[in-house]
Amino acid sequence: MTLVDDLGEPVPLSSPASRVVSLVPSLTEAVELSAPGRLVGATDYCTHPADLDVPRVGGSKYPKLDRVLDLAPDLVLANSEENRPEDVERLRANGIPVWVMAAAASVPAALGSLRRILTQAYELDEPEWLVAAEEVWRETRPVRFHAVVPVWRKPWIVLGRDTFGGDVLRRVGVANVYAGSPERYPRPEIEELRAHFAADADLLVLPDEPYLFTEEDGPDHFPDARYVLVSGRHLTWYGPSLVEAHEALTASIPSGP
Repeated sequence: MTLVDDLGEPVPLSSPASRVVSLVPSLTEAVELSAPGRLVGATDYCTHPADLDVPRVGGSKYPKLDRVLDLAPDLVLANSEENRPEDVERLRANGIPVWVMAAAASVPAALGSLRRILTQAYELDEPEWLVAAEEVWRETRPVRFHAVVPVWRKPWIVLGRDTFGGDVLRRVGVANVYAGSPERYPRPEIEELRAHFAADADLLVLPDEPYLFTEEDGPDHFPDARYVLVSGRHLTWYGPSLVEAHEALTASIPSGP
């Protein structure tokens, strides 16, 4: 049977993947913890597991494709949001199967994609961490706060509609005020962001990646806003970190007005 990835493209594997290059940090963590030893390459930003010792192939947006090809993988893992289509096509043109995971709009969608990769491309049994993550994220708590969630500045970029991070926050009781935006990652001017705190927002959520927001970014740019600093990995990574992310994010959110 020919496998297909999340975008419906064929993944011509003749046997379970055993030499894998991952171009996505959260996928790197998921596959290495689920099937140790099968990764032969990862990006410079693949920081987990912390003891991962494999050749590095540059960044996710601009991987060194010649280095990837030199590793002779039987599978490359990519993501439709993090990796460029032209890089995926070049790898496929060189005979390398590529599994592209769709940009997940929710926790269940992300875990469903991970389940397909692990059980189909790797031919593994369902890992315990995945079952645990599904259980801990099953509930959606009542809304306690309405938040603005920047993920970058210079320019300011915030979480918009149908984002994994937005769904993560909603499940712990934080609604994203840009959830109804026509864009997944709007780029509002700072005056617009500040105006939300006089209208419909009562919390500013500042992750430490992909942009490293600090305590100075809240008071300096939004002096009247209540803010929290959260782990970007807990907010935006899909994989084993989801098991601990629910409790960690819940602890970061204020308990009341």
